Amino acid sequence: MSRSRLALRPRLGLALSGVTLVILAVLLPGRAEAQFGFRGGPLGVARFAVGHMIGMSRLRHARMAVRGSRYRSAALRSQDPRGAERGQPANPYVLRAAMTAQAALSGWRGGRRPQGWWRHPDGSYGWVGPVFWPFAHDDLTTAIILGDTTSLSLYGYGDIYAAIFAPYAATELAAYTTPQGRRGRRVPTAETVCDASDTGGLPVDRIAAAVQPNELQRTALDELATAWASARDTIRAACPTQVPAMAIERLGLMRERIEAMIKATDAVAPSLAKFLDLLDDDQKAKLDGLAKERRAALASIQQKNPEAASACQADSDPRYDEKLQRQYEQLVQQQWPAAEIASTLKLDDTARARLDVLQDTTLRTMETLSACPSQAPPTPQARLTAVKARLQTMLQAVNGVSDALDDFEADLSDEQKAGFEAIGPKRGV
Repeated sequence: MSRSRLALRPRLGLALSGVTLVILAVLLPGRAEAQFGFRGGPLGVARFAVGHMIGMSRLRHARMAVRGSRYRSAALRSQDPRGAERGQPANPYVLRAAMTAQAALSGWRGGRRPQGWWRHPDGSYGWVGPVFWPFAHDDLTTAIILGDTTSLSLYGYGDIYAAIFAPYAATELAAYTTPQGRRGRRVPTAETVCDASDTGGLPVDRIAAAVQPNELQRTALDELATAWASARDTIRAACPTQVPAMAIERLGLMRERIEAMIKATDAVAPSLAKFLDLLDDDQKAKLDGLAKERRAALASIQQKNPEAASACQADSDPRYDEKLQRQYEQLVQQQWPAAEIASTLKLDDTARARLDVLQDTTLRTMETLSACPSQAPPTPQARLTAVKARLQTMLQAVNGVSDALDDFEADLSDEQKAGFEAIGPKRGV
């Protein structure tokens, strides 16, 4: 092959990529609208499909970190995800994305690729092997105390879809639940993931430094810290120990994890109310300063990434933003292979109708669990109430999908169920 033809390849690849992006920009809005039945035209589809896009440049850096193996499985050992690297304050979202990507892709046959289709828009993962919501306790702390619901808001349709069409084969999932043994293990255990990703806890020292509590208030703060630690243990207890071989089992794991998070919010509510009731107005204002610091940090990120900041706004137009177009590609990857399922499983009319109900039920969660976060309430107690309401909405969605899946599989043979389970791993190849 001549050198001129070899030199032409990269240019041709770039040209084809450009054409692909143009096609995505023009065709995907209508295609997604037809597939998912959204109202509001292309922009309405975009707001649901793209989700919250804060810091997409951070996703690029996280991918580079994973490619360069800067974050090995050893990085999943206990550490505060808000810690520092090389003496510099770490961006918690970059570290989160790198940690979960390394863990989520290490057991996947497509792990040689820089990303998985079931990732969140910020580059992190809602599923790491059999573990759903690895940063559950940390997300509760960040949302309730610091008023930042960025990560919490990203959980929704994509995670439910990944539970139904798991990208992992059974042997790949099994690697996450086998005991730690040999040196240099590549796949972290589920227990390691659950322990390593929820170590932040209640920022007692920061709270104490902000409000300067008296002796009575300090005692109440210590009680709150104890309740917070107990809530963490409640969530950790919901860490899976068995391999979920079926979609209905994976939805069950989601349900158990969300129920544990709701139970955790109930457990800390009395201690949180007691501590806040002992603070005077000036101390409450200083405590709110922690949330203001977090908002200021997010605003700084958004100023550096204006495309990310506008993604959830009504006038955001993905046709002119390459990053948003990439999210459309992810949406297409999460379209339902209904025709493939019906053909592979040789469904009769009754089973096909039940499949339609399952698909419609799941797609509705894209609206009820919008990835665009609402304005956080001004007080920790109000934020706790809002977080619990979000979790209850998600639990209701998971239960609805689980019921629809149970109905769909009720009359399927074992062979048909096995064929259905094989759909997900094939889509990840």
